[in-house]
Formats: sequence, C-alpha cells, structure tokens
Amino acid sequence: MIEHRPIRSFVLRQGRVSNAQRRAHETLMPKYGIPFTENLLDLEAVFGRSVPKILEIGFGMGETTAVIARNHPQNDYLAIDVHTPGVGSLLKQIDEFGLTNVRIIQHDAVEVLQQMLPSDCLDGVHIFFPDPWPKARHHKRRLIQREFISLLCRHLKRGGYIHAATDWEDYAGEILEVLSNEPQLRNTAADYAPRPEYRPETKFEQRGLRLGHGVWDVVFQKK
Repeated sequence: MIEHRPIRSFVLRQGRVSNAQRRAHETLMPKYGIPFTENLLDLEAVFGRSVPKILEIGFGMGETTAVIARNHPQNDYLAIDVHTPGVGSLLKQIDEFGLTNVRIIQHDAVEVLQQMLPSDCLDGVHIFFPDPWPKARHHKRRLIQREFISLLCRHLKRGGYIHAATDWEDYAGEILEVLSNEPQLRNTAADYAPRPEYRPETKFEQRGLRLGHGVWDVVFQKK
C-alpha cells in the first residue's frame, strides 16, 4: 500500500486565491478540468487524438506547463496539482494561449495514479521542483520515494521517461538513488542529466543560478 499525504495537508498551505484565479477556476475548470473519479480514464478520448501523453505532477503556478505545451503542440499534457491558486493560474494561461493540449486534475496525484490512469498509458512524467521538505524529520513526506516510482512505472510505456528536477542538492542525490534502484528504469546520463531543451528555466531558477545555486535534472527511461 502506498503511503501518501492526505489531500488536506496540501489545501491548508494553498494561500490566497486572486480574483482572476477564482474566475478562471469557476469558468474554465468545466472545460479543461477532469473531475476525480474511481473509474479508469481513456486519455485518447479525453484529448480526442492519439499522440504522446505526458503527465506533470505538481505544476505550481503553471508557467512551465503552459510554455512546454505551447512549444510542443504534438504532445498532450495531463497536469495534476491540488492548489487552487495554481490551478486557476494555469487555466488562465491555457485560455490566453489557446492551448488545446492541456487538461487538469485537481486532486492528490497518488490517488489519480491508483484509481484513474490505466497501465502503460504515459510517454513521459515531469516532476519539476517538488516540495523538498528540507527538515530531516520531514524527509519521509517527500514525493519521490521507492513505492511512488514503482507506481509511476506501472503507467509508463516502454521507452517512456521520468524527468525530475530540484534545486536541493540532498534531494537530488536521493532522487538519483531512488530511480537508480528501480529495476524497470535506466539512467539516460552518467548521473545527472543536462537540462533538456523542453524544460524552460523559471524566473526563480534563473535567480538562483545567478546566486550560485545549483539545479539538478534527473532523467530515467523505462526499459
């Protein structure tokens, strides 16, 4: 059984929702959102076409998701997050850019994987800058752990990839170790990967790099 954080713990930290985010959530979620259910999802039916499907877990305010989807219209992107401000922000960008290749599920990612996604349905998974839970006693709350990666692999097609990025060095080492120990995966680099061209640098990341902070990308492929 996968141990995961209850969705309540996310909601308590979600912060203020702006008027624009609230309007976007109310008016656009019915069009671009997928309600959580315990029934398997047919992703090709959802998007209306048969192209690569990429899952993004924890998209923050959605800037990276929107840029990637805009630059790669040949792919479809299923974005999962629980925070209403971020969901509203991404919905706003979907509308502004006229994106047709993004759908959102506002729910706990573990439950979505367990209940809604069929096996071998994903061509890629993006997990960019997950919460590092920096205090040692909170490391058990980190998303990327052995059981979670094993669950992801069930939904990943052969040749599909998992791409994680973090600006916390100790978490980067932990991510590299966890993925290296998953027998279904192989590393695409000797250790850390160069930042793939499809992942844009965020403003926060650019500021950190100017200050000498590191960013580590880890990209593994299913055998």
